[in-house]
Amino acid sequence: MQPELREDEVALLAGLCRIPSPSGEEGEAAAYLVDFLRRRGWRAEVDAAGNAVGERGTGEKTLLFLGHLDTAPGYIPVRREAGCLFGRGAVDAKGALAAFLAAAERVKAALGLRLIFIAAAGEETALSPGACYVRDRYRPDFCLVGEPSGWAAVTLGYKGCLNLTARVRRPAGHSAGPETGAPEVAVQFWTRVQELCAELNGGKSGFAALEASLRDMASQSDGLVEEARLGIGLRLPPGLEPAALKERLEGLDPRVELTFSPAQSAFKAGKNTPLARAFLAAIRAQGGRPAFKLKSGTADMNIVGPAWRVPILAYGPGDSRLDHTPSEHLPLSEYAQAIAVLARVLTHPALTGEGGVQRRQA
Repeated sequence: MQPELREDEVALLAGLCRIPSPSGEEGEAAAYLVDFLRRRGWRAEVDAAGNAVGERGTGEKTLLFLGHLDTAPGYIPVRREAGCLFGRGAVDAKGALAAFLAAAERVKAALGLRLIFIAAAGEETALSPGACYVRDRYRPDFCLVGEPSGWAAVTLGYKGCLNLTARVRRPAGHSAGPETGAPEVAVQFWTRVQELCAELNGGKSGFAALEASLRDMASQSDGLVEEARLGIGLRLPPGLEPAALKERLEGLDPRVELTFSPAQSAFKAGKNTPLARAFLAAIRAQGGRPAFKLKSGTADMNIVGPAWRVPILAYGPGDSRLDHTPSEHLPLSEYAQAIAVLARVLTHPALTGEGGVQRRQA
């Protein structure tokens, strides 16, 4: 049976999606959420990192929800069509923010947990400043990361990432001359990157494999010097640290200058935890067949998971294949199912008991 979905819950999601919030421009959306939270009795503020933060409940154990406010660039007009809500962020990841808040409001009278809700700034950037700020100031008992998993699945892990720019500068020469031109050197370097991935993978695939993607390329010449540039992204499996991979890349071709962006290590959480068990039970209670997912992207789980070492997973409605696309949309039936699952999780006895959270001053 399809669970209930109230119009005010749809309005919350639609209102969030109507506010453009690409990375670095989250202020209006943060203020919208803080106003929503305060009107419903949460202690709420925008913190020094630009995160929207809300707290409620007095339980001995604390669950911290960490979603993100920022979206990919590009505005998609919000509309309801064929049972779906279209809008930038509907899947990645305002749907998760809205579903968690809707669920918390449904069960607030029965809460046995202290809840901390954080809609972080800058998750779509390499530095993820909102999550880094949170990481150093909280120690929850459980952490739920708001990212699309589909209503009947939870995500246990994300690959790490290492992004780089490869630049080649060479004296300009005739195409019939003996010197290899900058564009050719750049292409040769990309081939060596692919060969390195194959060597390190040793036949492994999926979450266990190192993956490389060529994200952009350009070349130019002023008649005296020619230059070629490649933007390369690498997705790292558990056990392969960015520093070790960086060292191997730097040794591939001395003709190529490499510049690296901030990197993240892979992270995989355990599935035999009270939080995971609460989700499995809640999904089954809604008629779903629960599944565990491992993602090739990165998320704020990569930042807070290794630091906190508490039961953690990622959950949210929507199909992540729609992330960043011009057709991003969330079926409202999926949204309703996720709210119902989250409401059951927040009142599950596995998550109540002794414990707490420590908030440290910077």
